[in-house]
Amino acid sequence: MGLSTAIGLATSAGLNAYIPLLAYGLLARYTDFVSLPEGWMWLTDPILLSIVGALLLIEIVADKVPAVDSVNDVIQTLIRPTSGGLMFASAFADETVSSGSVFSEPKTWVLLVVGFAVALAMHLFKTTARPAVNAGTAGLGAPVVSTAEDVVAASLTATAIFAPVLVLVVLAIVLAPVVWMVVKFRQRVDKRRQRELSY
Repeated sequence: MGLSTAIGLATSAGLNAYIPLLAYGLLARYTDFVSLPEGWMWLTDPILLSIVGALLLIEIVADKVPAVDSVNDVIQTLIRPTSGGLMFASAFADETVSSGSVFSEPKTWVLLVVGFAVALAMHLFKTTARPAVNAGTAGLGAPVVSTAEDVVAASLTATAIFAPVLVLVVLAIVLAPVVWMVVKFRQRVDKRRQRELSY
């Protein structure tokens, strides 16, 4: 577990707060792929995982409905970055705990803030891109883009855990066409507005 894992998990949380939390918690609880020290074992609590699973189902549905997705993005403005902060800090779990609670360690708080910032950046990118997609496709693009975001979040989470060396490669492959699509959508929307204003 290292920087690549932390970046992958935090970025994934910026797209969907619950996919990395649920996957990470389940893998730590039932497998040896993720090892957490005692101070982070609360991430594997069955009640917490059940709540996260239920919230994931709600998120998957809400994020695919035009207009509702924008409301959901506003609600998620603190949730996604907080999830990203937790994922980022827990990826360095072995390095941050010396004694007592993980939250008594100054390094943990630094890592939480860094992860929060990484996830917030991805969240803001998502929330600014989605209205452009909705406007450019009359809402038809919302479920398609949302599904793609869920796939990317799941892929980033899996890559961060099982092949962290590939995280930056996956991010580059994913972000390049997304940036291109957002630019194109915004250009179409701007042209449409200019036409409407000219009339």
